[in-house]
Amino acid sequence: MTGGCNGIGRAIADGFANSGATVIVADVDVVLSKTLPASLHFKQVDVSSEEQCAALVEWTRSTFGGIDVLVNNAAIQPPSSYLRVEDVDRTTYEQMVSINLSGYFFMAKYCLKVMRQQQSGVVVNISSGQGHRTARQVPVYGPIKAANILQAMQWGIEYAREGIRVISVSPGAIDTPLVRASLEAQGGEKELANRHPLGRIGRPEEIANAVLWLASSDASFVTATDLSVDGGLKAFGAFADPYPYSH
Repeated sequence: MTGGCNGIGRAIADGFANSGATVIVADVDVVLSKTLPASLHFKQVDVSSEEQCAALVEWTRSTFGGIDVLVNNAAIQPPSSYLRVEDVDRTTYEQMVSINLSGYFFMAKYCLKVMRQQQSGVVVNISSGQGHRTARQVPVYGPIKAANILQAMQWGIEYAREGIRVISVSPGAIDTPLVRASLEAQGGEKELANRHPLGRIGRPEEIANAVLWLASSDASFVTATDLSVDGGLKAFGAFADPYPYSH
């Protein structure tokens, strides 16, 4: 899986490891990798590099004999992206596209080839509630996350007759370092929690539980679709009045 050193990715990696799976965590953060338990195999990979993605997939295939599940999770949403489209600098835009969109494509490109040879496999794209609804001053992240959903739909259709399932998961606001770093831009924790009908932000392990189910045989008839794990955010809709504060 990509981006597995902290946040949602770390919870997913831990969940798979606890289920007995062999887990390879691909991340750029060597410092955070020191916090990973021995049960997780760390590989330093920049997913914006097609060459590094290809090398990771080949190393995994040759070392472990195949690839059962790919979780595309590595993504960034820097504070410098919370602007009107006319004010976003090119460097920020291109970095987000190269990691959040191209990184998903490169990893899938090489994993799907292995999975097609196996005639089995599952790909899970971690998208976002922002892929379904938007707000002001988020002109880059949300559109890319919408593209991650359509990637999963297209790949799911393309490989459906070859034993491969592809699904996306759209979390609401989850208590991660990425969300914590952008709380001010999103109106603060209380305001962010109140946008969700359940009245709170989610926990990383709640996303991990959904991903583990989707990757399991219990979800064998689920493909080319998106699962919202968002505390009711998608159903509430962009034009609904906010919930009154209960505390």
